[in-house]
Amino acid sequence: MHMDKVDIKKAPAQEGEILLNDVLKNFLGILKYILSRWIILLAAGIIGGILLLAYSIFQKPTYTATCTFVLEENGKGGMLSQYAGLASLAGVNLDNTESGLFQGDNIFELYKSRLMIEKTLLSTADFDGKTQMLIERYIDFNNLRAKWKSKDDIDNITFSGNPQHFNRKQDSIITDLTKIFNKKYLSVNKPDKKLNIIEVDVKSKDELFAKNFTDKLVENVNLFYTQTKTKKSYQNLTVLQHQADSVRNVLNSQIGGVASAIDAAPNANPLFQSLKVPSQRKQVDVQASSGVYAEIVKNLEIAKISLRKDTPLIQLIDVPVLPLDNNRLKQPIAFVIGFLLLSFITCFWIGIRKLFSK
Repeated sequence: MHMDKVDIKKAPAQEGEILLNDVLKNFLGILKYILSRWIILLAAGIIGGILLLAYSIFQKPTYTATCTFVLEENGKGGMLSQYAGLASLAGVNLDNTESGLFQGDNIFELYKSRLMIEKTLLSTADFDGKTQMLIERYIDFNNLRAKWKSKDDIDNITFSGNPQHFNRKQDSIITDLTKIFNKKYLSVNKPDKKLNIIEVDVKSKDELFAKNFTDKLVENVNLFYTQTKTKKSYQNLTVLQHQADSVRNVLNSQIGGVASAIDAAPNANPLFQSLKVPSQRKQVDVQASSGVYAEIVKNLEIAKISLRKDTPLIQLIDVPVLPLDNNRLKQPIAFVIGFLLLSFITCFWIGIRKLFSK
């Protein structure tokens, strides 16, 4: 009775060992069978390598132009904070918080806006010594005129002149190109979320177009960004400068008037005080204008400080340099990848076929 119990306990373990041995034996047999077909594997690998090599040779590469720059906006600290009290007395606020269109990462959307892409496409650039609009270059290497002629009977459309006077077809084409660039070719991001470094990538089949488009886009956006950030401060500075020039001209004229009034009575009798009245009136006007001019000059200097504070620091780090990076496979790497890939597929197919044949 005791021996029967022992046999019952050992039976499942023995069956499991037998099953595992069978699986291992079958696997080794299939592996041996696959290795015995090494000629087929070698031939398949060579064919795969040649196919991918041919693809890499005739592949049309896509070039990527990358521009990185650092964007730093002045905060409330530093030396400028020392002028906040003085500026507040003059009616100028140097201690405002950042807000509006360019707060945070909204500058990314500015790069993707229709305004900036349109302005960049309508810019001119040098292509091998020939000046050409970027949009015309894009139309040429994509053969868009032939497509437009066969589809919409549009083949002689141009984009010269004022963009505000474009017709419906011109605006429609630019709108479509904006969507295409945002979807396929343009990428704006921060490589590191903790840093203020911004990276702009533009992909294109035309190497020169990718480089020139990236350069123009970064230039246009950064200029627009700076002008918009400093618009209020610049307008305030312009008004104060105009007032200072006007008061200075009036003051110069009044000083000349004092001299003329004195010259009118060079040897005035001290007993006749009425002869001094004209010159004294002119002197009062000069003193009043001098006080006004001094106050305007003070406000003008504070406005200059405010303008420097609002001006962001945009420093380019890396710009696109020819030759650009492209996605074309290197020929030796293409052959190795093709060889290994088709060899593995053939190996897998032979193994599956042998397994089902059993």
